[in-house]
Amino acid sequence: MDKPLIVGVDGSDPSLRALDWAVDRAEAYGVPLRVVHSSRWEWYEGHTPSFDINRSSVQVLSEHIVASAVERAQSRAGAMKVTGEVLPEDPSFALVRVGAEAGAVVVGSRGRGELADLLLGSVSLSVAARATVPVLVVRGEAKNVASGFRTVVLGVDDARDSALAVEFAFQEALTAHASLTVLHAWRCPAREVPDVPMADHEEHRDRAEEQVELAVREAMAAHPEVTVRREAIEGHARTVLLDAARGADLLVVGARRRKGHVGMQLGPVNHAVLHHAVCPVAVVPHG
Repeated sequence: MDKPLIVGVDGSDPSLRALDWAVDRAEAYGVPLRVVHSSRWEWYEGHTPSFDINRSSVQVLSEHIVASAVERAQSRAGAMKVTGEVLPEDPSFALVRVGAEAGAVVVGSRGRGELADLLLGSVSLSVAARATVPVLVVRGEAKNVASGFRTVVLGVDDARDSALAVEFAFQEALTAHASLTVLHAWRCPAREVPDVPMADHEEHRDRAEEQVELAVREAMAAHPEVTVRREAIEGHARTVLLDAARGADLLVVGARRRKGHVGMQLGPVNHAVLHHAVCPVAVVPHG
């Protein structure tokens, strides 16, 4: 990563947790950190605005949130360059827009509005679904967030679509001095049907193992210093990845964008890991 890292903050505990995590990531990569706050964040997360609201007081609060976040980041990082800004626009739109100029966008798992009890905040979900750069959602248990396992997990599906996620995962493992576990989940429908030859099962398994090999072959040759473990595991992808996340510092998944009448969407596996993983999740767009 050679571009600035952007982190979205709203003053909530999850966003400050994401801020600290982003500081450590930016420092490890040797890139500047850009702290962004939208003055409309509370409206987006479920806060009901009053008609008597003083817009100048909103601006003052927003500037305070950013200034406090920048001060916190600088005290944690030392000499690393940290900047902050308030954007008067929809928070998800703002982060997607400015994120296009960044190496990645970091967000917390939830906001501080009336919907803060959701598993994943609406801003985080929207940014992960629409950003054109990797989005890192900081969530999970303390040990996972603190990089206590020294393990990055990468989920791959179709090897032809996995190149960007693979490269991102290798760079994360390299920068964090972590090992990399590459997983491909597969299922054999024939096992659910009586009197089907076991040859079908073996064929599915062999094909799955080939997908893993094809997905990481070039990256392994380019990054021989990264310790890589490859596994093709029979089961539902969401279950396989969520189980692996328990012992990971970061879970990396690709996102195949689907353009429709409601915009770009995430698939069911992406939704599952974003809502339930016990470690930070990186969503890397492709397609």
